[in-house]
This record gives sequence, C-alpha cells and structure tokens, in this order.
Amino acid sequence: MTVDRAVLAFAGFVVLLGVALAHWVSPWWLLLPVFAGLNMIQAAFTGFCPAAMAFKAMGVRPGGAFK
Repeated sequence: MTVDRAVLAFAGFVVLLGVALAHWVSPWWLLLPVFAGLNMIQAAFTGFCPAAMAFKAMGVRPGGAFK
C-alpha cells in the first residue's frame, strides 16, 4: 500500500465513522466528515496533508501524489 492509497482509505474511514456516529450518537459528529472533506480540498490545492506525513513517518512507501 502506498501513502496515497492509505490517505484515501483513512479519509473514507473517517467519513463513514462520522456519519455512523452522527446517526447513533449525535448529529454534531457530522463535523468530522466536514473536517475530512475540507482537509482533502486544501490538500488538493496545497499538497500539504497531515495524514500523508503521519503515514510516511510510519514507514508506508511513498506514492505519486504526496511527495
């Protein structure tokens, strides 16, 4: 798995987790997928992604998008 795929998988997990928590716990949990979406948009424009940096630090091999 590359950093790119790890970031996409993590973002998808965060979105699904936020929706599930909003359904079963509190609607305020919808802020979690909103944050994930905003982070993905800013990463697309700036190339800065904290999740990609964390996965690199964990030793996940690099991909093409986050260098």
